Amino acid sequence: MLRNIGLAVAAMTFGWAGAVQAQGLERGAQEGANRGEMIAGPLGAVVGGAVGAAVGTANGILGIDRRERFRIYAAGERRPSFALRGPVRVGTVLPEDDVVYYDVPPEFALPNVNYTVVNDHPVLVDPRTRRIVEVID
Repeated sequence: MLRNIGLAVAAMTFGWAGAVQAQGLERGAQEGANRGEMIAGPLGAVVGGAVGAAVGTANGILGIDRRERFRIYAAGERRPSFALRGPVRVGTVLPEDDVVYYDVPPEFALPNVNYTVVNDHPVLVDPRTRRIVEVID
C-alpha cells in the first residue's frame, strides 16, 4: 500500500514528463521503490520511489547502463548524419523531409521510439511528432 502511494507521489511530482520521458520516470520509481523496501521496509519504498523517479528522469530514457551500449550500437551502424542548424537538444522538432529514421533494436526496449543521427550525434526521436526525446553524447 505505502509502496503504491510512493509511486503515485513520484508520478505526480514529475507529472510534467511526456509519455516517452515517463518511461525513465516509471522505471526509476519502480526500481527505487523495490530497493528502498528491501533496505527499510514500506517507508523506504515511499522514499525510494520518489528518489528513483527523479534519477530515472535525469538519466533519460535509456538510463546510464544502456546509454553507452546504444551509443556504440549507433556508431557501428554508420548511419548518415543529418545537418541541423543550431544545437541538437531535447525538444527540437526535426523537419519532415530529408531525415531518415531507424528502428531502435528490441534489446533496448523502446518500442515507440526511433533514432537518427543529427550533427554526428545519435538522437532518440518520437516518430509521431519528430521531436528529439534524448541526445546520446
